Amino acid sequence: MIMLNEEAAYITVIGLEVHVQLRTNSKLFSGSMNGFNPEAPNSQTDPVILGLPGALPVMNKTAFHLSLRAGMALDSEIARFTKWDRKQYFYPDLPKGYQISQYDLPFCQRGKLEIPVSAESDEMVTIRINRVHLEEDAGKNIHDESGNKGMSQVDLNRAGTPLMEIVSEPDMRSAFQAKKYLEELRLLMIYLGVSDCNMQEGSLRCDANVNLHIPTNDGSKIATPIVEIKNMNSFRNVEAAIEHEAARQYEAWQRDGKTIKDVPKQTRGWNAEKCFTFIQREKEEAADYRYFPDPDLLPIIVSEELLEEVKKTLVETPQVRRKRYISEYQLNAYDTNVIIDQGRAYADYYEEVANICGDGKQAANWLTQDIQRVLNEQQLVIGEFPIAASVMGHLLKLIKDQVLSVKNAREVFTLLLEHGEKICDADIVNKVIQEKGLALSTDTTEIDKLIKELLPKFPKVIEDVRQGKTQATGVIIGQVVKVQKGANPATVKDRVIAIIGEMK
Repeated sequence: MIMLNEEAAYITVIGLEVHVQLRTNSKLFSGSMNGFNPEAPNSQTDPVILGLPGALPVMNKTAFHLSLRAGMALDSEIARFTKWDRKQYFYPDLPKGYQISQYDLPFCQRGKLEIPVSAESDEMVTIRINRVHLEEDAGKNIHDESGNKGMSQVDLNRAGTPLMEIVSEPDMRSAFQAKKYLEELRLLMIYLGVSDCNMQEGSLRCDANVNLHIPTNDGSKIATPIVEIKNMNSFRNVEAAIEHEAARQYEAWQRDGKTIKDVPKQTRGWNAEKCFTFIQREKEEAADYRYFPDPDLLPIIVSEELLEEVKKTLVETPQVRRKRYISEYQLNAYDTNVIIDQGRAYADYYEEVANICGDGKQAANWLTQDIQRVLNEQQLVIGEFPIAASVMGHLLKLIKDQVLSVKNAREVFTLLLEHGEKICDADIVNKVIQEKGLALSTDTTEIDKLIKELLPKFPKVIEDVRQGKTQATGVIIGQVVKVQKGANPATVKDRVIAIIGEMK
């Protein structure tokens, strides 16, 4: 009789197979256009895609270079010798009857990616990457989902698209970790310029391999049958599908006691509308695909010169940038993630603003609040924002140098947005400040006069300040700034305290 460990009902074991469509102009082995074009089905094909007699494949050099870039960024080992294989299977969206892929000699192995352990922890866990290989994509079958028996259609526009498959080790232990792994991988690919990773268009697809380890009191574990989940088209669906499948497997094991030794690997689909997985087929093994080397394509020798060439195209990864922002700009983890997760152009804009104004925290506040509000309202990306980073940095530096108050800086910001065209000259900021009289005044004569007029009306402020409660000056500061447009709130506060100190 097996005694279960009641403290931990089960441990979820997850490995992900992520397919990333590469950002190239043409297909992996032919000159057909590579792009999302559902409005014109079957318009992006050629004799190679269709498998016509005598058509020969030619490898896309850009696709291989992009794959090398991704492999290097994942800290992987790049194979110096790699080859192409034919993966045989028959399906309507695969006209040749085989897919050109890589089997036993992938171009990349043994990588890694760090992700948070949980939503509540800053601790990181390393997810090992087993392999990365390159292959051509298949087409797309479009089925009648009306509930009636209808015709299925085939669109071959996607067939032949360069596809990079990134296979992790089963190192993830929760649906949260699987979701974070996908998010981090997607962000990395976008930063590298390898793919747009648009899940709605199929540029990023994921299959999840899930089973359970059920611990027993003697220290051993029971492994449930492995299931591969397909048809997940969003990060939320990946998380929900894994959570459902883990619960389903535990319930099934409690009911029939079957383990990984009793049941072959199974493929299940995910119904996002009703939130359940359903059986599709038993999973094929490598032998079922009858792999053999493609006779029409030469193996690839990766030289030191090629590796050096690709290395020069690498950019700072999101993970490295996060650590640098925390140490260099003194940002907290939340602000750092908000900026980094918006993409490379957004982070580049932030850095230029922060470096010019000399205040990383203030730059982050303006970018994630004021600027982001405008982007959301006008449905813009940061590259379309009408105020150049150099101009924005100059505006924030004027706050730091106490030339402008934050309130007046926001007025300048609003006026710049009304300019009507892209502003790249910082002198426009100075011109607006001068025309509107928004610069902070260094003359305290009028400020002192206003303070002395106001203080008798606020005896409680005098009493509180004398007791060391300097925050009580806020009401006087508000009144002075309202009347004296160029008054510096910090200066007003100092003068209020000084004048109260001089009073008898």
